[in-house]
Amino acid sequence: MNFIGLGGRGGGLSEKIVVERRWVHPVGDIPLDEAALIEPLSVAHHAFVRSGAAAGQTALVGGAGPIGLLTAAILKAEGLTVYVSELSEARKEKARSTGVADEILDPRDGDVAERVRELTGDTGTDVAFECSSVPVVLDTLIAAVRPGGVIVNVSIWGHKPEVDLPSIVLKEIDLRGTIGYSNDHPATIELVRSGKIDLKPFITSRIGLDEVVSGGIEQLINNNEQHVKIIVNPRA
Repeated sequence: MNFIGLGGRGGGLSEKIVVERRWVHPVGDIPLDEAALIEPLSVAHHAFVRSGAAAGQTALVGGAGPIGLLTAAILKAEGLTVYVSELSEARKEKARSTGVADEILDPRDGDVAERVRELTGDTGTDVAFECSSVPVVLDTLIAAVRPGGVIVNVSIWGHKPEVDLPSIVLKEIDLRGTIGYSNDHPATIELVRSGKIDLKPFITSRIGLDEVVSGGIEQLINNNEQHVKIIVNPRA
């Protein structure tokens, strides 16, 4: 497994790269700045595919960072009812303004799993997506998903968390992993091209090459709650 621009094969800050034809995906009339979000959106699409979810079902997304927001966007586009759990005011506002969530739940306002059961007629959601790499969020998803439901772990953990296996066993929960994407780009591009997903609101800043450090890298380190995608225009 490898990623162009991350694990070799050119990319990154290269002016030009050569790739195999199978890695090239036509984007049609999608503006190139929006097309820059197809890659992370494909991560979200792959998580959706891994979940086996379908239109008409309910989903809980734990964490409204960039991948959490895009996962919620995919789920809404695919016809699910989406609940998002998030603490950050900025990220809650982004979930609200982009319309990717039917309900936004703040753990400080009460038990998220209990609120989810109220919203779902005391059954719990059909699927849930862990997008935070925070143990308490995983615990919440285990409590909030229905018996026989599916939890997809989307985030990359920097440590080994404790997992409530007794609850997973007793509720017969499917806990599934997902990484990157595999043949997801065509379907993801079509969701955007057809207008089911509007990527413009997820572009949170536009900078030139001379601003890559101050307006890009430092922003993502020190002000990451305010950003989803920072677009670098080398001609700016």
